[in-house]
Amino acid sequence: MERKCKHRQSYCFSVSLKCQVHLLCVCVCAFCFVCFFFRCRIWVENCRRADLEAKTSDQLNKHYRLCAKHFDPAMVCKTSPYRTVLKDTAIPTIFDLTSHLKNSHTRHRKRIKELTEEDLRKIKERRLASSIEQLVSKKDAAVDDSGNANEGEPQLSTEEKEFRDYLRSLFEVVVMLGKQSIPLAGDKASEAEHKSNNFQALLDYRMNAGDEALRKRFEATAINTEYLSATQQGQLLDVCENTVREEMLMEVRESRFFSLVTGDLVEYANEKHLPLFLRFVNQQNVLREEFLDFLPFDGDESALVERLEAQLTDRWGLSMEDCRGQAHKATGASTIKMKAVAVLLMEKYPLLLHMPCSHMALNIHLANSLPFPNVQIIMETLRRIGAFFTTPFTQDELEKAISTHYQKNEEKGTVLKQACGSGWTEQHNVFDVLLDMLAPLVLCMDSIRDNDDGKFADVVTTDAYSITETLADFEIVVTIVILKNVLTFTRAFGRNLQGETLDVFCAANSLTAVLHSLNEVNDNIDVYHEFWYEEAVSLATGMEIPVKVPRLFLRKQRAGEVGEIQAEVYFKEYVTIPVIRGIMQEVEDMFSETNLKALKCLSLVPAIMGQMKFNTTEENYADVYRNDLPNPDTLPAELHCWRIKWKHRGKEVRLPTTIHETLQLPDVKFFPNVNSFLKVLSTLPVLKLEDHQGDVASQRLQAYLDSMTAKQWNRSLAMLNINTHVKHDLDVMVDKYCRLYPEDDPETEAESEEVAEEDVMK
Repeated sequence: MERKCKHRQSYCFSVSLKCQVHLLCVCVCAFCFVCFFFRCRIWVENCRRADLEAKTSDQLNKHYRLCAKHFDPAMVCKTSPYRTVLKDTAIPTIFDLTSHLKNSHTRHRKRIKELTEEDLRKIKERRLASSIEQLVSKKDAAVDDSGNANEGEPQLSTEEKEFRDYLRSLFEVVVMLGKQSIPLAGDKASEAEHKSNNFQALLDYRMNAGDEALRKRFEATAINTEYLSATQQGQLLDVCENTVREEMLMEVRESRFFSLVTGDLVEYANEKHLPLFLRFVNQQNVLREEFLDFLPFDGDESALVERLEAQLTDRWGLSMEDCRGQAHKATGASTIKMKAVAVLLMEKYPLLLHMPCSHMALNIHLANSLPFPNVQIIMETLRRIGAFFTTPFTQDELEKAISTHYQKNEEKGTVLKQACGSGWTEQHNVFDVLLDMLAPLVLCMDSIRDNDDGKFADVVTTDAYSITETLADFEIVVTIVILKNVLTFTRAFGRNLQGETLDVFCAANSLTAVLHSLNEVNDNIDVYHEFWYEEAVSLATGMEIPVKVPRLFLRKQRAGEVGEIQAEVYFKEYVTIPVIRGIMQEVEDMFSETNLKALKCLSLVPAIMGQMKFNTTEENYADVYRNDLPNPDTLPAELHCWRIKWKHRGKEVRLPTTIHETLQLPDVKFFPNVNSFLKVLSTLPVLKLEDHQGDVASQRLQAYLDSMTAKQWNRSLAMLNINTHVKHDLDVMVDKYCRLYPEDDPETEAESEEVAEEDVMK
């Protein structure tokens, strides 16, 4: 029997024991049985209440309820905070038919109808019919929607569809050329051959493979005739390049903050160009550094700055106010110009911090920044040595020379062989290795130049002779010794800068000690120079290099009728003092007070907080990026909560060690200021990319340049090759081409032909 209660109509009349609660006493919505006979019967059947089958639809509607727990949540609509209704097609389907059996006091309170096979068959048939009706209605709705959508889209003619298929095939060929580093023209193509022979050959291949779109377009073309003019090829390449670039720029705009990184100069089409890279954190909180374009390098510093601003703002739609860092990987004569560019940019945008690039060792960056000819000759020679030993058999000759020179000290020879492996000319200790290897290196070059067994080409022997002549000069030997000794004070500092986040934070706090050491050397330069000069003389004597003042200086001295100068005094005044002071000035410029404040904010990373015993003071340095935060007024309270969160974490919780790990935490979004702060810090060029980003864009650019000769370089194909990971949407390329070059459209061509015929008739 049902429980007698004056609020009987407010109970849920399902079988479930869990619904034996008075609905007026809990926050559960109750719904009347529907009046419609057919649907009301389905409700009763699903309830499995045999005692309700005899009641009419009106009786059920007035006196009986079912709570919202028995309906799919998708069937319940909350029209307002105070009103909840069911959809018209709602049917109760969620019931627990066993819970009442566990309680002897309630076992007979609600009587369950035992379904016969006939009942089960009818229910299945009814549900099947209902499912078919719903499926048909959905198909009809989909057809209607597609019809409405097609009505809004322009209908393409047969000629237009064929033209778009033709363009798609062309873009597929262009994208493949870029991805596979295939130049448009062969390396040894004569003037009589087609300049676009590779492109032409691929089009022929596709047509022979059954590409109907290309075959219909070119079937009437004469043999040995170019399918596409140079102008049309240029248009295709431009569209591909701009489409890929726009995909990356969309991510940069979404992330807002970015940093600018430039690479070493690239010369093609008889002009020097500056590679541009942008570093940013994408929507997945992953740090990216992507190649965007080449910028012409002509003009003075002011012209280059204006061109750079126009590129980023006018063409790319970015804001220089959102640029938070800059790094310039310059070498040779371009170093001075790029330093001036960095200064001009910082004058206009104070937060555009000038920092070293994470791809280059700090000591190499410092040496490159010195504008002295002897230093620049050494840096250029190092780059030539690095390229020279990629030639077959040259590395074997070097190891033989090391074994010969250090035959009385095999242990040092073994260490040196390991140190001069691939990429040693780009390491932090490059000048230490170069000095230890100077004698074996000259011995190796002499052996290659002699070429007794004839296994080296003339180009290799010529390079060996040139490198030997450069190294066997006392001025170069002295400069290497001085660079090695001066940069010893910055070697550990630079290695930390390229290390983990904790290492970078420690480096920022150790700069004072580095500057103190350099100042101490500068104050006692006479003593230090004496030791360094003796080291250089000893090395030169062992290599039979004459100790003398450079010939060019002596000639200028005689022309000016100036008294003779001693070699030791000359190298002190013209090498040692300029080098030590130049290094000190560059370190102070690259790590200004603002730069150090930014790097000290890395204490936001939980692992660094733990290392500092959670006694960090980010608030003292946060003013640098205060305007970049969503709620700067709440920053102190938020930082306090951030420290407390990690200080009182569970023992099993590991502290994130990098910015990337911290940004990947699901609850970092509850700290909006910290989240924004970390994203801005992550874009600083001095911080290294994560392990999975080891193959950076600058390396992919260099790989493309090394894969072919300078005459075959193409900026658009370079963009495609370097950014193969970026989505290449061929349909977008086709749409953009049709929009930019409507004169190629078949309808436009037909109209122009009609106009021409009318003119002829007139």
